[in-house]
Amino acid sequence: MTSTLVKEARQPAAPGPAPARRPRRRRAAVAALFVLPALLLLGTLVVYPVLFSVGRSFLDASGTRFVGGDNYTEMFRDPATLKAIRNTAIWVVVAPTSLTGLGLILAVLVEKVRWATAFKLLLFMPMAVSFLAAGIIFRLAYDHDPDKGVLNAAVTGVHDAFTGTSSYPTARAREGQDGGLVKGADGSYRTGAGVSPGDTVVLGLVGVGPDDLPPGAKTAYEAAGREASDGEVRGVVYLDFTPGGGGKQGTVDRRESGLPEMTVEAVRDGRTVATTTTGDDGSFRFEGLTGGSYAVELPASNFAPPYEGVSWLGPALVTPAIIGAYLWIWTGFAMVLIGAGLSSLPRDALEAARMDGANEWQIFRRITVPLLAPVLTVVFITLVINVMKVFDLVYVIAPGPVQEDATVLATQMWLVSFGGGNNQGLGSALGVLLLLLVVPAMVFNVRRFKRSQR
Repeated sequence: MTSTLVKEARQPAAPGPAPARRPRRRRAAVAALFVLPALLLLGTLVVYPVLFSVGRSFLDASGTRFVGGDNYTEMFRDPATLKAIRNTAIWVVVAPTSLTGLGLILAVLVEKVRWATAFKLLLFMPMAVSFLAAGIIFRLAYDHDPDKGVLNAAVTGVHDAFTGTSSYPTARAREGQDGGLVKGADGSYRTGAGVSPGDTVVLGLVGVGPDDLPPGAKTAYEAAGREASDGEVRGVVYLDFTPGGGGKQGTVDRRESGLPEMTVEAVRDGRTVATTTTGDDGSFRFEGLTGGSYAVELPASNFAPPYEGVSWLGPALVTPAIIGAYLWIWTGFAMVLIGAGLSSLPRDALEAARMDGANEWQIFRRITVPLLAPVLTVVFITLVINVMKVFDLVYVIAPGPVQEDATVLATQMWLVSFGGGNNQGLGSALGVLLLLLVVPAMVFNVRRFKRSQR
């Protein structure tokens, strides 16, 4: 019996179930169930479209024939695509740099403002506006008509305040009138026959609506009947049109109005010898003229078309104008992120610099900016990624005739694929190019996040 007990004691015990493995497997299964929806969405919305676009870029426009790298070759031969690449490069250089600089300056200044929270909220509010709505807002703001576009309304207001504007841009001499005014090459009008001291000149114009006359305009009938004395030339500039009809062309009728505030010059031998301005009844006179023949001239400045402002959405300025709209939207984003980094700076270093005699500019340049370098880099790279994908603003703000001048890679990809080009092979190649340009910036940002977490 003793030997039997000894043999049983020497035999190894049967292995039982591992209690720790089952909870681990259960946790892994639960984790997989939670991750599965995200993986499905990621595969459906990201991985599959990327793989499909890469494959589609090697097919022709109809998607039935394999063309290899022809789409990529065509992409870099197409002038519109090259312009899109150039505009995208301008966006990448200008927009993130400007936004990072503005965000840094505003974040530093906001710290010294009493109502800092309200100011930040005000600047951050455009982020709540969709790109489509912002594009419509700025499309109206950039409108060339000063009555619609607020920017051109401001520009024309300032211009007219300092330079002035002509009172009669639509006025002209009546065509085919004998002995009337002769139009010069520069748009001015002058008398066809010579005028001598003691003469009275009657200068009739048309093309001015009764509602366009200055409020103080009076009838020119009495002024036309005044006689000129020796050594002076007298005359009247009037609207050769009788309200309600009637009257005689070339003759000042009782109901015809004078044209006030019009510049009149006396010209002799191609040189202006006297200048005056018409009164409320259109009358004028030149005194102290010596004997001889003169020409009475209405300078072109009287008929210059009104200043209509800047063509913000023209071919030359459309890209800077759209970048300006982008800055309006994203400045608050950059300011808030940089402000968060600014609030975490060690205040003892700033105070020590002030105690050592450094001024605010030296503190900003030598301490604040170097300490904020990691935050500034993250903001800059994030904006670079965002700028490469800009589509809404360009498509909405740029008018049709200048769409090609403002196009970027994202809009060009859409136009080639769906906006009339119907070449989804070339459009897919543009999408792959855009992906290749965005990936390095994304990898850089991810690595920087991991480094900061360590």
